[in-house]
Amino acid sequence: MPERLPPRPATSAGQFDLFGKREGGPRVYSVSEITREIKAVLEGRFPSVLVKGEVSNLRTPSSGHLYFTLKDEDACLEAVLFRTEARRLRFQVRNGLSLVARGHLDVYEPKGGYQLVCDGVEPLGAGALQIAFEQLKERLQKEGLFDPARKRKLPFLPRRVAVVTSPSGAAVHDFLRVLHRRFPNLPVLIVPVRVQGEGAAQEIARGVVRAAKQRRVDVVVVARGGGSLEDLWAFNEEVVARAVSSCPVPVVSAVGHEVDFTIADFCADVRAPTPTAAAELIARVKDELSADLAQRRARLQRALRSQLERKRAQLDKARARVADPRRLIGERQLRLDRLRQRLEDLHREQLAARKDSLRALRQRLAEQHPRERLHRLEREVARLDQKLRSLAERALAARRHRFSGLAGRLDALSPLRVLARGYAVAFDPRGHVLQKAAQVTPGERVRVRLHEGEISARVVDEEEG
Repeated sequence: MPERLPPRPATSAGQFDLFGKREGGPRVYSVSEITREIKAVLEGRFPSVLVKGEVSNLRTPSSGHLYFTLKDEDACLEAVLFRTEARRLRFQVRNGLSLVARGHLDVYEPKGGYQLVCDGVEPLGAGALQIAFEQLKERLQKEGLFDPARKRKLPFLPRRVAVVTSPSGAAVHDFLRVLHRRFPNLPVLIVPVRVQGEGAAQEIARGVVRAAKQRRVDVVVVARGGGSLEDLWAFNEEVVARAVSSCPVPVVSAVGHEVDFTIADFCADVRAPTPTAAAELIARVKDELSADLAQRRARLQRALRSQLERKRAQLDKARARVADPRRLIGERQLRLDRLRQRLEDLHREQLAARKDSLRALRQRLAEQHPRERLHRLEREVARLDQKLRSLAERALAARRHRFSGLAGRLDALSPLRVLARGYAVAFDPRGHVLQKAAQVTPGERVRVRLHEGEISARVVDEEEG
């Protein structure tokens, strides 16, 4: 039962409280008292509760605790998951994730608020392992661990195979049975590890590293039989994924059945549906290889015999050609004479071509000699001088003829020709030509220009015409 405060002692009639009410009326609580009452009621009423909601306002301080808010359409509830419980989670709590939280309500008295202290959380809908699987797959894919470009091909015929698995499981026996049936006496190294349970992932990762360091190991196989998601979870751990990705030799993942997929399958160079399928991928059938090798050997022998026969035929022909050395020498001398004749003809042709070229160059040189060029230029200057004189004489005659015509026209229009006929021109004292008698007054002196000379006269009278 929640703890109750003891009742206040009764007071005598007539006493009043702080608000003027008589003692014995409604009780007045302090903030601390009412908070403790609420804390006792809530914590006593909800010692263990399951709450579902969507995660929001997630905070992850350096202490390792997870602080978040669970909300639905109508309300929200503050919650906390302490570091110890948070470390046990197989998945990451993220904003927007729907959870079912198990815990108890707690009232924080200094602030008067309440929150849900979680003992554990589970995803709503998909299981925690499935959520963890998808989250790790997404993160490793972004890092490029699943990139097809980094996948390596398996060797045609490995010298030695290392199998990281449980030595007591049926998977390893199925693998060895199929492997040795296809290729007997193929060396196999068993690296024993636990494939299920606490610490199995770390053992598998160490087993992969140890297997890759062994001499003559060309392929590492990570194998396990079928099981549930929980049974196969060791192969979904990040430590196994990184060990498989960084392995220096090709890795074959053969975990579970054909429908089972693990993170190790995506990181490995080759994924085999089952351990027996892995054996079929690694080891070729020895009898088939032997038969193929025999066929290739037979084809090679036939090819060698055929080539040997061709070489023998060529040798026989060569022997026939060199059977009589004198004939061979005669053929060589005849060929030498033809080559000598061709060389002499070619030499004569080239010499003639060079002489023609030299003759042409000499002719060009003679034409370009300064003396010859000077003679040509002198002749050209003389020709141009004669042409210039002729053009100048014709131009001068044309100018003279035109000048004579213009002079005659000018002389015909000259005032002097008018004066020669007995006319005169009178000028006032200012030098202006007199055209009217009204331009002068009696007694004013004027100048009169005659055909020859000038006279000065005084105006006696003036009359208008």
